[in-house]
Amino acid sequence: MQWFFRQFARLPLSWLHALGILTGWLVYWSSPGYATRMRENITRSGLCASPADCRQLLRRAISEAGKSVLELPAIWLRPYEQVLKLTRKTEGWDRVEALAREGRGILFLTPHLGCFEISSLFIANHMPITILYRPPKLRWTESPMLAGRGRGQVSMAPTDLKGVKALLKALKHGQSAGILPDQVPGKGEGVWADFFGRPAYTMTLLQRLQHSTGAAIVLVFAERLPGGRGYDLWFEPLAEALPQDATEAARNINTAVENLVRRNPAQYLWSYNRYKAPKGSREKAENQ
Repeated sequence: MQWFFRQFARLPLSWLHALGILTGWLVYWSSPGYATRMRENITRSGLCASPADCRQLLRRAISEAGKSVLELPAIWLRPYEQVLKLTRKTEGWDRVEALAREGRGILFLTPHLGCFEISSLFIANHMPITILYRPPKLRWTESPMLAGRGRGQVSMAPTDLKGVKALLKALKHGQSAGILPDQVPGKGEGVWADFFGRPAYTMTLLQRLQHSTGAAIVLVFAERLPGGRGYDLWFEPLAEALPQDATEAARNINTAVENLVRRNPAQYLWSYNRYKAPKGSREKAENQ
């Protein structure tokens, strides 16, 4: 399987995205649960002015989800210098550089939006970054994933206590760290806060990291350009520190992610089960 993965990496990005569109529709039609979750998340997001708008967004999201999978060989397995050349434009990077000159740690938040895999590789070309990751369900993808992500000045940290300590250490030393802010945490590691109008179990780790280290928080979006032309990167620092209250801080994070998604809703991974509840935590959602 890895041999096929490497052969795909040789294809032009435009071909990979074209195959990704086909793959997205094949997965959608062959997996009823996947299709139902995607439709429901889009319909209940409040982003559509009409049922027709929802259908149009759904069609685009299916295609973009497929592209996000088929572009992985290019991002993970091509030479690092070639991957960096796929970034066409950056907005807000000057603000990141200003934060770095202040000696502050920077906590980069990359939601399930666009090509979030390329964001850390771009950042790692400019500064050290420690990335929190969760082992993939498909075990054979772990080796190319770690090899592909762990380039430049990247350090990988697993989603456990050891990984959190690595993030703390990096931020306290004025380095950077990267987290998926919309990843569902384990029981006891989050609070319930609305995300597109529905309660979503949201991690409290971001607030704890910022308050422990004084790090700045920067949201990142690598927007996928049409025709396989590459990616535009957007960097948006949060204007204010997160509140002391964990639930209020989670709401602030979710609102910031929502605003980023609204830039290009089709490139959000609507098939992700964002609203699942760790065992024993559903009662909290109903009481809030």
